[in-house]
Amino acid sequence: MNKVFSEINGCFGFGMMRLPLLEEASDGKPPVVDLDQTSAMVDLFIDEGFNYFDTAHGYLDYESEIAVGKCLSARHDRSEYLLANKLTGDYFKTQEDIRPFFMRQLETCGVEYFDFYLVHSVCKGNYPHFQKCHAYEEALKLKEEGYIKHLGMSFHDTADFLEDILSDHPEVEFVQLQVNYIDYEDEAVQSRRCIEVCQKHGLGVSVMEPIRGGSLAVLPDAAKDILSELGDASPSSYALRFAAGCEGVYITLSGMSTLEQMKQNIETMKAPAPLSDKEMEAINKISETFRTSDFIPCTACRYCTTGCPANIDIPAIFAAMNHKTMFGNGWNADFYYSRACSSGKPADCLKCGLCEASCPQHLEIRELLEKVANAFAKKEEE
Repeated sequence: MNKVFSEINGCFGFGMMRLPLLEEASDGKPPVVDLDQTSAMVDLFIDEGFNYFDTAHGYLDYESEIAVGKCLSARHDRSEYLLANKLTGDYFKTQEDIRPFFMRQLETCGVEYFDFYLVHSVCKGNYPHFQKCHAYEEALKLKEEGYIKHLGMSFHDTADFLEDILSDHPEVEFVQLQVNYIDYEDEAVQSRRCIEVCQKHGLGVSVMEPIRGGSLAVLPDAAKDILSELGDASPSSYALRFAAGCEGVYITLSGMSTLEQMKQNIETMKAPAPLSDKEMEAINKISETFRTSDFIPCTACRYCTTGCPANIDIPAIFAAMNHKTMFGNGWNADFYYSRACSSGKPADCLKCGLCEASCPQHLEIRELLEKVANAFAKKEEE
């Protein structure tokens, strides 16, 4: 076991990005988290022997950290859980801003230290900002003072760029990567190659987006037919087992929105068996069905919606488009699209580019919104 991850129970983490909601965000108001169901999920997760929780300041329009404080730290002894949080570039302008921001995170989460703290969503676009503000150095100071147990980073870019960063910052102890069977060999994401860079530097990997924002849990008919030949296991179970089985991976996170999702994933992750050759062949076929479609590879992280001047729910709009792509025309796609456009339509886009600057997937969002608007042209005219 990698010493950084030695205190983690099992290989499964609760990503608190997609918590159950009583109300969606609307009219500039944040979403309302279902604290009762979230507390039940936290309790079940701990009761089943797991202890790794992951949050970030921007998750759920800042509500995730608040939920951590109310549902986890206020209700469980500190010895029962490990907590990861992140330093996101959007929330500090200077080096002097970092420490006060960090202390507010501790206070909101109701803890005196973070077990894991990550320089967040690093890519070519924001790395100069982290460097200019000496973000790694500030985080290292906080670690030396006992406020951070392990310092890491989450990363969305090429393997070569990851090599450069890890050479610049040997203080990084682990890396969080987007790993799933769609992205593993994808040239844009480069999951496999990034894992290999981490191994070269002797670093363990934590995995985000193993189910790719839920898109690998609800598959098109052609993909479902491929999996049905293997048995009756859920699509998400294959995705989780793939990620957990990658060499160098020590913890796989899943953002779960219901107690039932958590129960299903826990059942898979209690003892995740490596995929068999037959199962690997099946998911490789599924990967090919996605690569040959017009599927928008959005993971619904919602970084793009923060500060959108037109208040467009970009992930929901892309989800409606993917539904249309995977399942064809029909009432459901139109319904999802109409609901997604309740706060702002693709046609309302001001082309400011803020969304693209914050997108970990490096999607050309403005162009995609035009494509979606054309696909749903009849709905736009209503």
